[in-house]
Amino acid sequence: MPRLPGVNHVDAVRALEKAGFTIIRQGKHIVMSDGTRQVTIPRHNPIKTFTMGGIVKDAGLTIEEFRQLL
Repeated sequence: MPRLPGVNHVDAVRALEKAGFTIIRQGKHIVMSDGTRQVTIPRHNPIKTFTMGGIVKDAGLTIEEFRQLL
């Protein structure tokens, strides 16, 4: 899996909003949904590489598509 080092949680939320996701609720984690998929983003700066890769995969995007949305 290609790496996504140093992604800020605010940038990740912004990119997923461009992909059609909306924020459902916020707390220590941000939960977003596009109607069919649901992803949880931790409020860490930066989000760990392995965690961010899993979030992108769960969102149904490729790493390249996510990088274009950043």
